[in-house]
Amino acid sequence: MMQMSVAFNLAAHSLAAQAPDAPVIDWMGFVVVAVVTMVGAGFVVVMYSLGVRLGAVSDDVDASSPRLAKTGSYVCFAFSILAVVIGVVLIVPPFYKWAMHLFGVAV
Repeated sequence: MMQMSVAFNLAAHSLAAQAPDAPVIDWMGFVVVAVVTMVGAGFVVVMYSLGVRLGAVSDDVDASSPRLAKTGSYVCFAFSILAVVIGVVLIVPPFYKWAMHLFGVAV
């Protein structure tokens, strides 16, 4: 435990030595990341739960349009999977560099 506190103190002192009046934490960046995380997690949960609900409705024998509900279920699952894949691509650096290379953006 003592070694970690020494490492944190050294890191804090080196940051303070570089720019004494610059804030250590970019609070606006923190807020942006927090909001995007909450919206993204909410989107994945809503799409997955809507897909499960539409899948259950499509199996109902009294449903008015089971084919439409089944299609909607697949679309919701596809959006949920797409959001997770995009999140992984944005987080993992080799995947991010590969994706940016596909779009012709230099990283």
